[in-house]
Amino acid sequence: MLDTLRGFALCGVFISNTFMWFSGRAFLPKEQLEAQFTQGSLIDRIIMPAFGILVGGRFITIFSFLFGLGFAVQMGRADARGSDITRLYVRRLVVMLALGLSHLYLIWYGDILSNYALLGFWLLLFRKRDDRTILGWAIALLVVGPLLTTFVLKLPQLLAATPEAAAALGKAQSERSAALKVALFPSFTDGNWWDVVKAGATFHRVEFLHIMVLHSVGLMGRFLLGFYVGRRRLFHDASQHLPLFRRLLYGALAMGVVGGGVGAVVQQLVIRKILNPDALPTWLPFAMTPIRTMGEVGFAATYVLAITLLFQRATFQRILSVLAPVGRMALTNYLSQSVISVLVFYGYGLGLFGKLAPSLCILYCLGVFAVQIVFSHLWLSRFRFGPMEWVWRSLTYGKAQPMRKSAGSPGAAMAT
Repeated sequence: MLDTLRGFALCGVFISNTFMWFSGRAFLPKEQLEAQFTQGSLIDRIIMPAFGILVGGRFITIFSFLFGLGFAVQMGRADARGSDITRLYVRRLVVMLALGLSHLYLIWYGDILSNYALLGFWLLLFRKRDDRTILGWAIALLVVGPLLTTFVLKLPQLLAATPEAAAALGKAQSERSAALKVALFPSFTDGNWWDVVKAGATFHRVEFLHIMVLHSVGLMGRFLLGFYVGRRRLFHDASQHLPLFRRLLYGALAMGVVGGGVGAVVQQLVIRKILNPDALPTWLPFAMTPIRTMGEVGFAATYVLAITLLFQRATFQRILSVLAPVGRMALTNYLSQSVISVLVFYGYGLGLFGKLAPSLCILYCLGVFAVQIVFSHLWLSRFRFGPMEWVWRSLTYGKAQPMRKSAGSPGAAMAT
């Protein structure tokens, strides 16, 4: 089931990355981006707000949760054997960091692997802590992390002498960001590979890096929540916790609807010029931050719990298990999504950067993901690991690992 959840999360992460970043939508002028909410086809006008409610931030939350849960599983197995795999886990993280940095600087600036690897070292500090402490830290970081991000990003405006000065600072910051995107846009649409690499590195350094560092606090909270759930073995013995899962599902859905709904209303007020994003009341961003977190965590938990409950029924289990091989090859599929997408959207490929309508972005993602499902099934029918999983494992152990499945080993694809 965990591989199925991982495959499901990977599909959502791909949609999220493509919709805003690979496609170039985040680089469009504000007026052009806002027009996609009110103009174009009906399906596009539905997709734009639906993305914010149902997708944005939801699937990276699931993926982060599963990372922490996977850490608990690995440590639990090691403890059961009476062995200490800390040094091995550190080597895994070092290799993951190297792969992530290569991905970031050579393929796509939005890499998450390097961030996960660095946070993985912090996760090791919690290995010997009790469950109550882990849960307390998880909740604290989930709450404090987003508020800290908002505080740091809004600090210049908070220190302004007057509301007018704060509004001017907000406007200047927005204009600087817009100017950078305008300057880099031609590199993505018309540049060669090296032009895109330089533009991506610049955008990551100026616009992305500090936000990712700030978001890492909340991300760590998601890791720890997964670590806590893994330690409690809630998903290993899912059938014994169905009443709890049902109650949690109702609460999570309510959180998601409230958080996502309020966020969508505020977004519409901004688009329709009722609210000026550069001159919002000081308290509003801080009030919206926990509401946005509610939407992200609420819908993420809704998806996880719904799949878990459906998985208890044989019919749904057979259907959902189609995603499991994709989850077992998550690293390969994540990196291949980037390689395919830069060739589709950037100028040295098909050059669709900034040109694809919202509905076509979704269709593109579903089409690529369908191919990945087929490829993952075929690959794991012959091999023990995905290609990049094999590289990761071989570099971790310092020698090439057996790749082909041996005769009579139907479970080899489950190896990690």
